[in-house]
Parts: sequence; structure tokens; C-alpha cells
Amino acid sequence: MPMPYELYYWPTVQGRGEFIRLVLEEAQAPYLDIARLPAPRGGTQVLMKVLAGKDGPPHFASPVLKSDKLLISQTPCILSYIGPRHGLAPKGEPGRLHALQLQLTLADLVAEVHDSHHPIASGLTYEDQRPEARRRAAHLVKDRLPKFLGYFEQLLAQDGEHLVGRSLSYVDLSAFQVMSGLLYAFPRAMAHLAPQIPRLLSLRERIANRPRIQAYLESERRLPFNQEGIFRHYPELDVIDREAP
Repeated sequence: MPMPYELYYWPTVQGRGEFIRLVLEEAQAPYLDIARLPAPRGGTQVLMKVLAGKDGPPHFASPVLKSDKLLISQTPCILSYIGPRHGLAPKGEPGRLHALQLQLTLADLVAEVHDSHHPIASGLTYEDQRPEARRRAAHLVKDRLPKFLGYFEQLLAQDGEHLVGRSLSYVDLSAFQVMSGLLYAFPRAMAHLAPQIPRLLSLRERIANRPRIQAYLESERRLPFNQEGIFRHYPELDVIDREAP
């Protein structure tokens, strides 16, 4: 029997680790969320040792996934590895590369969402950069979200129910997570954008209703969105484009 995957990520937030959890949950692949386990087997100390290179080269940041003796970091890289192993990626090389390209585009969007509340520095608090965050979030809502989401809406209009290929892939699961995070962080702005992205919203609902994903979302394993993660709800940042400066 194969060894469970080991996921090394911060224990109190969904963050980038959630993109990996969704694939493992949909695939029913056994995994251990190491930093959520009690010491000495788990905890953040174990995570920090892995990042520092305890079992191999150091990693710049989490998430890190251990598969047997292989340690992989960077979310798109991890997904491009586990997706094909569990039937959640196209089979041919062109399709796999297209999936990775789309995942990297989603990663760009996730980075811009994070920077909407931390535009100056991650090491500063939100309160330390509130005026700059208001300007950055207004730009995100007015210009960047329509551009990113419009692109993925266009893909669905061309290809049908899935973002790449003709069956569920890790890209669809990641799009579900991004849409869920945006609806939490920017409910007013997303309601304003909703008429422009009906296919993306429908994709999110279909993923949420998949039996394994639904069971995961209702379990204790799925942490709620909170003010420590990437997707944060600050009402003053949740503007609609006509309110943007």
C-alpha cells in the first residue's frame, strides 16, 4: 500500500496549501497534514525543519509535499505532479502544459489578491498599510479581477464545463478555491461582476456539489476563511468599480 502523502503547510489557514488539499480530497488520496498533527510527529517546528532542508535542499516557502522520498514545493509544481497521478490532469503533454499554464495564471491572481491587503510588505500589519491597501484593492476590483476572471470565463465559453480538457482537472478545483475566496473577500464586488462570469460561478457550484468535495467542505479538515489567510474580508476594500478612485 502506498505511503500517505505528507503536506507541510501552516496549520491555521487555508492559504496555498488548500489547492493541494482539494486535489487529494477529490482523489481520496491518503495524506497527513503534518503541521496540524501534535508534536513530536507534527507542529510548526517540523514544518520549519523541512523548509530549512532537514531532508534535502531547503525550500523557499511552504507548501511542501512529500511523496515517498520526493519533496516538492511551489503549489503549481506540486499540482502538476499529483494531478496526473490521480486522473486530474490531461493525459497528453500539450494538455498537461496547458493545465500548468492556467494554474500559473491562477497563482498570479492569488498573489494580486494577497497584495490587495498587503501592498507594501507582508511583514507589516494590514493597519500599517491601510491607505495603500484601499488604493490597491480598488485597482484589483476595477481592472484586474475583470481581466483575470474574464479570461477564465472565455475558456469555459469555448471548452464547455471544464477549464482544460473534457473532464475534471486540478485547474477546475483551483478555480473553485479562487472563486470561493473572492466571494468571501469581496462579496459586493463579486456580486457586481456576477453577470459577466456566469460560467465560472456555475463551475464553482458544480465543484462544491461533488460528493467528495462536499464531504470535505463539511468536515473539520476544511478550515474557514479568516483574517490570517490570503483571502481576507475587509469591508472598506470591498468596493465596486464605480466607487474606485
